[in-house]
Amino acid sequence: MSYPASEDDRDRVMAAMAWLVLVISGLLESVWAIALSRSAGFARPLPSIVFGVALVLSMVGLGYALRSLPVGTAYAVWVGIGAASTAVAGMLFLHESASLPRIVSLLLVVAGVIGLKLFR
Repeated sequence: MSYPASEDDRDRVMAAMAWLVLVISGLLESVWAIALSRSAGFARPLPSIVFGVALVLSMVGLGYALRSLPVGTAYAVWVGIGAASTAVAGMLFLHESASLPRIVSLLLVVAGVIGLKLFR
């Protein structure tokens, strides 16, 4: 690659960065959802602080990604990642049900997120 990079190269890098930030922001959505659950209605300080920090970082990341990605696709992917990762964390660490119908439902969410990314 020659420098300065071409406009197409910069656009590809920006899009890749936007997707990376969107995935991280979706995972942060899971962090704030679990922290909110653990905060006992904001009565416990540490989970409440984790909730606030993760929420802000998640929203900032979503906002950054929306500079380069279509809002419908980006928002759906962000929500899907957050919902799926929160459900998986609940199953693995919070003793929530890991029944076959729940797992199949999660796989459908993941398939939908992948479809939105591929067919945008």
